Amino acid sequence: MKNIWNPHFETLPRDQMRAVQSERLRDVVDRVYYNVPYYREKMQKLGMTPEAIATVDDLKNLPFTIKQDLRDNYPFGLFAVPMSEIIRVHASSGTTGKSTVVGYTRNDIGIWSEVMARTFTAAGATKDDYIQIAYGYGLFTGGLGAHYGGEKIGATVVPISGGNTKRQIQLMHDFGSTVLACTPSYATYLAEAIEESGMNRDEFKLRIGVFGAEPWSENMRREIERRLRIKAIDIYGLSEVIGPGVSFECEHQCGLHINEDHFIPEIIDPETLEVLPEGELGELVFTTITKQGLPLIRYRTRDLTRLNYEECACGRTLVRMNKCTGRSDDMLIIRGVNLFPSQIESVLLEMDETTPNYMLIVDRVNNLDTLELQLEVEDRFYSDTISELQALTKKIRHSIESATGLSVVVKLVEPKSLERSEGKARRVIDKRKAL
Repeated sequence: MKNIWNPHFETLPRDQMRAVQSERLRDVVDRVYYNVPYYREKMQKLGMTPEAIATVDDLKNLPFTIKQDLRDNYPFGLFAVPMSEIIRVHASSGTTGKSTVVGYTRNDIGIWSEVMARTFTAAGATKDDYIQIAYGYGLFTGGLGAHYGGEKIGATVVPISGGNTKRQIQLMHDFGSTVLACTPSYATYLAEAIEESGMNRDEFKLRIGVFGAEPWSENMRREIERRLRIKAIDIYGLSEVIGPGVSFECEHQCGLHINEDHFIPEIIDPETLEVLPEGELGELVFTTITKQGLPLIRYRTRDLTRLNYEECACGRTLVRMNKCTGRSDDMLIIRGVNLFPSQIESVLLEMDETTPNYMLIVDRVNNLDTLELQLEVEDRFYSDTISELQALTKKIRHSIESATGLSVVVKLVEPKSLERSEGKARRVIDKRKAL
């Protein structure tokens, strides 16, 4: 089948997928109960034993796991195998506390390679492609996960990692890279750098972008596709579950296929923790059913999305998740209104005068929340008269207030004056947290 790496599991009928999930769920619950004291204690407090889990319908009875649980059991307390079986560890930066540490057995690395092979294949990559991986390598899971997936499909992998933008575009040009893997914000930066380099865009062979690690809007997708002349494919993952490759878009770009033979998804209400019906927007929860090193039961991702179980036009029967609208813990509450940075981004990318580079600054003045948008405008508009810039400022403010219901102070800044990111973009400074 076209652009499908593993037709057996990617097109498995739903009843058969549920049977696979039920069998693997029983196995993982048994393993964590007897090998991870943390899970055994949580289940015992609920009066549960592994025998209480017979099918995926029983999943809702199991306890949740949150990121703090990984930190509380730092570094290896949630591992389900002896360290002698762990061949790799990755970890988060730990900027908000202790790092979250994840461990992989040889089998886990094989699963990771498999799901990333599915990801690249769905994007249209083959063994004839040159995949330039500009995700960071090292403890961050992005680079190495994409690396092994690219090698598994037989493609030529260029492991350049993040940063060194001038060299990125030089090698992209000279090697004839056809696939770019990085964050969407860095893809935007690379597009800008190529335009400024003076290189002839027609001499580049890039045709596919595989972007993830941060939320991005449909408007940003269109912007990247236009400027890089590629098809931009969204992927999703998180290090605690495995890394990149948890889900992926196909060429139809109508939702991300979840590799549910490895990761069972649920959508819950983040307040009540109740499982929501199909199609409802809520928090995404994953249970890993094949991982050996760090299996997780009902891990709360904090990402907000909805699920669609209809078969895709590509032929896959894997459940699809919508692009994440944001994270429940990234959501800003300003004067009682819920706001995600992606809402601002969507408004800005509808305008010809602005660039995708912006910063939101939230503060509290006289016990009232304030919202300021610092925004770069295109060179040709920044040189306009003061009255024209004032008119543009008013237009932007009106558009944002109409879309969000929030008043905002708009400050136009010089092109290229805001910080550029070679990894995940930082879009928000919330000064209220320091008060």
